[in-house]
Amino acid sequence: MRVLIVDDSRQSRFYMQSIIAENSAAFQLVAAIESAANAEMYCVRGLVDMILMDVCTADNASGLAAAEKIKRRFPEIAVIMVTSMPEHSFIKKAREAGCEGFWYKEYGDTELSEVMARVAAGETVYPASSPAVRIGIASSGEFSDREYEIIRLLSEGCSRQEVADKLFISPRTVRFYIEEMKSKTGYTDTMRMVSDFIENKLIINNIK
Repeated sequence: MRVLIVDDSRQSRFYMQSIIAENSAAFQLVAAIESAANAEMYCVRGLVDMILMDVCTADNASGLAAAEKIKRRFPEIAVIMVTSMPEHSFIKKAREAGCEGFWYKEYGDTELSEVMARVAAGETVYPASSPAVRIGIASSGEFSDREYEIIRLLSEGCSRQEVADKLFISPRTVRFYIEEMKSKTGYTDTMRMVSDFIENKLIINNIK
């Protein structure tokens, strides 16, 4: 399979190229580029069978947005999203974009070469969940999707009333969720808790 690497980290590109070189009987490198904005051009030329696509790439280009566009136009091209960030929503967004695989650079036990081989064989390969990160005295896996939605909106500067309006729940319910999260984490200050989610890259708002 002809493989395109899209990653703005030189070290990551070098590692991925070494994986392809070690498995040259199955994979061939097409190119290693920094920005997802240029990925579709290689697909148009008919040069690509598989893409290793970083979530965040150079020029603020979203790998997730590029993957969704490519999968819509070239559904036969296999896309494996890669990232070093444990952001809660990335796995869901990759599935929604139609990507065949997802691999964490710094977490998990599965090697990239295995993910590539299994995807090449027709499998869909995803981790069971995003990596667990400590938030205060809690683990990031202890929070529900609704709690993450509330944290995300708070991180965008929304008031409790605005959070309630966006999620179609009452301000009282929003307050209940916030107090539950503070109890889990041990924080007494809401914005310090929100900052911890951001600092640990569990919430990244500029990636669509």
